[in-house]
Amino acid sequence: MSSLSKELVFLILQFLEEEKFKGTVHRLEQESGVFFNMKYFEEKVQAGEWDEVEKYLSGFTKVDDNRYSMKTFFEIRKQKYLEALDRQDKAKAVEILVNDLKVFSTFNEELIKEITQLLTLGNFRENEQLSKYGDIRTARSIMLIELKKLIEANPLFREKLVFPNLKSSRLRTLINQSLNWQHQLCKNPRPNPDIKTLFVDHTCSPSNGPLAPTTVNLPVAAVAKPATYTSLGMHGPFQPTAASANANALAGWMANASVSSSVQASVVTPSSLPMSQNQVSILKRPTPAPATGMVDYQNNDHEQLMKRLRPAQSIDEVSYPSHRQQPSWSLDDLPRTVAFTIPQGSTVTSMDFHPSHYTLLLVGCVNGEITLWEIGMRERLVTKPFKIWDITACSLPFQAAIGKDGSISVSRVAWSPDGNFIGVAFTKHLIHVYAYTGPSDLRQHLEIDAHVGSVNDLAFAYPNKQLSVVTCGEDKLIKVWDLSGRKLYTFEGHDAPVYSICPHHKESIQFIFSTAIDGKIKAWLYDNVGSRVDYDAPGQGCTTMLYSADGSRLFSCGTSKNGDSFLVEWNESEGAIKRNYSGFRKKSAGVVQFDTTQNHFLAAGEDNQIKFWDMDTTNFLTSTDAEGGLSSLPRLRFNKEGNLLAVTTADSGVKILATSVGLRSLRVIEAPFEMLRTPIEASAIKVSGTSAVTNVSPVHSKVERSSPVRPAAINNGIDPTVRGTEKQRALEDVTDSIKSSQLSEIVDPVQCRLVTMPDSMDNSSKVARLLYTNSGVGILALGANGIQRLWKWSRNEQNPSGKATANVVPQHWQPSSGLLMTNDVSGVNLEEAVPCIALSKNDSYVMSAAGGKVSLFNMMTFKVMTMFMPPPPTSTFLAFHPQDNNIIAVGKEDSTIHIYNVRVDEVKSKLKGHQKRITGLAFSTNLNILISSGADAQLCLWSIDTWEKRKSLTMQMPSGRSPAGDTQVQFHSDQIRLLVVHETQLAIYDASKMDLIRQWVPQDGLSAPISYATYSCNSQLVYAAFVNGNIGVFEADSLSLRCRIAPSAYLSQPSLNESQGLYPVVVAAHPQEPNQLAVGLTNGSVKVIEPLESEGKWGENAPIDNGLSNGRTSSSSATRNHTSDQVQR
Repeated sequence: MSSLSKELVFLILQFLEEEKFKGTVHRLEQESGVFFNMKYFEEKVQAGEWDEVEKYLSGFTKVDDNRYSMKTFFEIRKQKYLEALDRQDKAKAVEILVNDLKVFSTFNEELIKEITQLLTLGNFRENEQLSKYGDIRTARSIMLIELKKLIEANPLFREKLVFPNLKSSRLRTLINQSLNWQHQLCKNPRPNPDIKTLFVDHTCSPSNGPLAPTTVNLPVAAVAKPATYTSLGMHGPFQPTAASANANALAGWMANASVSSSVQASVVTPSSLPMSQNQVSILKRPTPAPATGMVDYQNNDHEQLMKRLRPAQSIDEVSYPSHRQQPSWSLDDLPRTVAFTIPQGSTVTSMDFHPSHYTLLLVGCVNGEITLWEIGMRERLVTKPFKIWDITACSLPFQAAIGKDGSISVSRVAWSPDGNFIGVAFTKHLIHVYAYTGPSDLRQHLEIDAHVGSVNDLAFAYPNKQLSVVTCGEDKLIKVWDLSGRKLYTFEGHDAPVYSICPHHKESIQFIFSTAIDGKIKAWLYDNVGSRVDYDAPGQGCTTMLYSADGSRLFSCGTSKNGDSFLVEWNESEGAIKRNYSGFRKKSAGVVQFDTTQNHFLAAGEDNQIKFWDMDTTNFLTSTDAEGGLSSLPRLRFNKEGNLLAVTTADSGVKILATSVGLRSLRVIEAPFEMLRTPIEASAIKVSGTSAVTNVSPVHSKVERSSPVRPAAINNGIDPTVRGTEKQRALEDVTDSIKSSQLSEIVDPVQCRLVTMPDSMDNSSKVARLLYTNSGVGILALGANGIQRLWKWSRNEQNPSGKATANVVPQHWQPSSGLLMTNDVSGVNLEEAVPCIALSKNDSYVMSAAGGKVSLFNMMTFKVMTMFMPPPPTSTFLAFHPQDNNIIAVGKEDSTIHIYNVRVDEVKSKLKGHQKRITGLAFSTNLNILISSGADAQLCLWSIDTWEKRKSLTMQMPSGRSPAGDTQVQFHSDQIRLLVVHETQLAIYDASKMDLIRQWVPQDGLSAPISYATYSCNSQLVYAAFVNGNIGVFEADSLSLRCRIAPSAYLSQPSLNESQGLYPVVVAAHPQEPNQLAVGLTNGSVKVIEPLESEGKWGENAPIDNGLSNGRTSSSSATRNHTSDQVQR
């Protein structure tokens, strides 16, 4: 339904409401599906009119549309069932159970069995979970609260819960206006015409002479109430659009796009487009994957197929978006208070905040320089002046241009969505891509001679799930590059230089909007078919397009050639302007810049000030001049939280504006570093709080160099002569002295937060494998006896997030059936077995083995769904393919790796390259490789496409040690760096070249063999466990020791006294909380450990110097490529 048709329905609804056609109003609401009347719904629920409740609800959603809908219908039918039981109407209860509740058995059979058992009770309140069930009216009220939350969170109800604000009798007013117009067109208009029908156009009957037209002012009551309205015809304002049911916004634009039309018109003329039929169908209806097997769907269409594709899903567990409906907004939510000004020293042309480190600001300047600021510390972390990295690789036109005029400016800086890369576009030909590898570390990654002339814009995108760089330029082209510098696409079609680009995606469709300096807007899919959209931007000038943070709303801001500025919101489904914001006062000499924040506000810089708008209101809210000194057309950028705003000043600086929350966050960040600054600044040396890199300048410019090198017990494979000058060594000594004082020792339980999983101790079975659920609400432990145990945290007042925490004791979770997840161990010698485990991305099922067959368990019922791959050889490691959950890599005892397709029950490939059993597997979708490790201390690199071995190497062992022993592998979140763990060492490799970057060997207080290690969820830390019970927390970039957690901190005194061999066998890192870890011990117990809330991070407040050496090696070249969500354990 087009937006105009929806508006007509709203007008009819208002008319029916005013005329008291109550039943018809609600029937139209249900049948049109444009407005869900929550008040009417509440009335029917409170009245217990369940048939009407479901009938009304069915106009907006069906039971199996998504998990919110499923939960909504389940709660209603459960309440209806309980009320029948409360009336002792067993026959009605059975009818409801069979006809209404049985459908949910597909998703949770155990729950339905438990509900069925209520029939056997004299009073269902005898069931422990229903013991607090009160009277019917109270129960309905409680259920209504839950239903409202579900409906508000359900994406199918988005924009359907609020009736538009209309003036009274709006439909009658429009009819009067139409009749006035018809009367104006009469050949012989009469005064006070007698309007008797609306079925035909009004005309005045002929008279003796012409009369002056008069206005038709019919009283509201004069318009009769017709039974129906006739069609307005093909020439009326409510024409059917070319694509009335688009699957996504871009499809709507494309289906309605004409070859060249102005979007300022409210009605868009459809036309045929040069698109193949299957492309059109793909745009309108993204094709889901086959409905067999265990495909892990990543788009919104997957909810429709859940009951056929996936094992049971909990009806009782529904996660609500944290900010589904914002509370009332106030001006205090806008960052308008000046926190401070940072002196850049050159006119700022572009800025961007890091996507997850909200105080990390990237700045590009007119002199070609880029700077990385930690604004929480007001510190310039690193500055990169412009230089050509390889002039020989640049084109001759660029060499000629730079030789003629060496000046060059930054036109755009941008972070990649994962925060691991920085893109820089310049006003002559080039783009630079840096790898961000640490708090103060930018490393050259890629230089491309991208366009002829200026590169006007740059952005990152994920075509085909591959991080890529999109650029546009003065040569009228848009180009897409992968991170190796290979050009993937060139889009040609603009008739003027391309000014800006806006990559985006809707569900599975990736696309790019582009705007040219002539005001043309085009849209492109990642193919070679050409532009799918051709519109004129308001003002037909330079325009920038941006989506709101949640990707649901599209805005543009631009300035015409005569200086008029336009800020608008687009109706994506029709390619028309939905809202035109007012408030620009004067003509601009340049192009106005804008940004969005919090899915609620817009801001633009004009006339030496910043103006703010509410997205839902056309008039601007307020403005600020930031205490003066802003540039005439300030550039601006919000951080992701929206509590900080960076704006440019006229004197080549950047002002940081903040909300009250933003100001508090800046103080919190700044406070821990005040103690460090005083002694260091006296000697003109400044040390970052998380980096051992020295800064030697009053303005804190970073001196780039390698990390200090210390003698190690083994040859690390890195040139030990890279040390710098003697002066730098002296500075390094000071730095290391300060750094060592930051080492924290946790030796007492009061120094950290700790919780032990209930019922976890089992001295007969150590914890062999340990995982957090991907949702972060539970921990799964696989014992050496082949039994898996699950602990889950509940959402309550003490733990409102419901996530794993050391503040609350979780529940040892089991289904009501009492089943255990027990692996096949028939005929298995458990002392020799190597347990292994892998969890699906959606936490629906877990795959594991303990010397016998591989079992696939349903995580809700604990039932075995299937078993496969009987030994020999036994399975020793499992890993899901990151792009296809039907494909599993299975490491074997006989040193082979089987690539197994679960859906067809077939081994597709057998990989041979190791000498001993497989002990680790890790996928990198960035590099398109699988890394395997074995008990032979060997690493092998395999192509995911062909499963051919590309490379292998043996780890460097300490003197006297043979290359043997279990080796673990795990990719950094950038999918390039690889953590390799052996009992003798922690090592970081660049997986693209399999070069050793850093290495740490057990020493001093941590001299025992390593039992296990893992990255934190953000890959900033490495947690390592040792067989003497110690746990080390390392900086992931430098492998410098940040904190030591002694056994006395997490083990009771009796445990320390009685058990000599008690230590963590495995370590797991929480998937969302970087400072939370869990350990599984040799006595079967599982513990969650976190730093004190007053500290927040490991090693934050540690004044003592324990003399432990970091054992760092020097830093090598930059590692490459981008992040992925996958973290292999």
